[in-house]
Amino acid sequence: MPVDRNGNFSYACNRCGLCCRDKVIALSPYDVIRIARAAGISTGEAVVRYTIRRGSLLRFLPEGHCVALDNAQCRIHAGRPLACRLYPLGLERAPSAGMTSWVERFVQLEPAAGSAGVYGSSGTVEEFIKAQGTAPYLAAGALYYPLVAGFGARVAALVDFECIEPREFWRRAAREALAETGFDANPLIDALYDPDGLGCGRSSAEETAAAHVATLAKLATLECDGARLAAAAAMLATGLGYAPDEARREILASP
Repeated sequence: MPVDRNGNFSYACNRCGLCCRDKVIALSPYDVIRIARAAGISTGEAVVRYTIRRGSLLRFLPEGHCVALDNAQCRIHAGRPLACRLYPLGLERAPSAGMTSWVERFVQLEPAAGSAGVYGSSGTVEEFIKAQGTAPYLAAGALYYPLVAGFGARVAALVDFECIEPREFWRRAAREALAETGFDANPLIDALYDPDGLGCGRSSAEETAAAHVATLAKLATLECDGARLAAAAAMLATGLGYAPDEARREILASP
């Protein structure tokens, strides 16, 4: 259910750990940077230790809980992903009323079954999201968003859609991006979640993200395989919170 940023809302977490179980949490490149810095490891190591699907999803163990959960404590709490900070709110990226731009919309999620968290109305949605330290995550998202359409423009320059059926092409790109096994080697996808491996590591997560975005943009101009670039675009769009249909629309938009 969408919520107004100025609407009354509060939430008190009582550290039951139930919201850290049996979830599917998409990660942005900035999420992985923050996880790595909180864990004191490189982004490449963070991808291996804390994620699946080549960095784009948070890893959950077979018993159901997040790999970072220790009893009811998060071992990477200082670098927890945006989705974890926002809970029990979620963030959607949706087209504006005139379909000319994108807007960020917050929604209230269903509480985890048996959760000890307490909902209230002692503050506002805006106050809650600020208190959770979401500002740098939202700012980093704004840096990465233009890459999606930029990748799409490069795909359009590489692929002759007069000879290749567009819908099937993009379906294949999405399948490749979302594959957890049996996927093709794709250096650009690897680069999406390993800025340290690209030499983009800086003294702050924000500076790392800025260097990462610039490097990814350059790599896209050098990529000559349209299918590989399309798969990378689909993965990035998913990690940034676009629903599949919205992701395709944004990829195909002019930068």
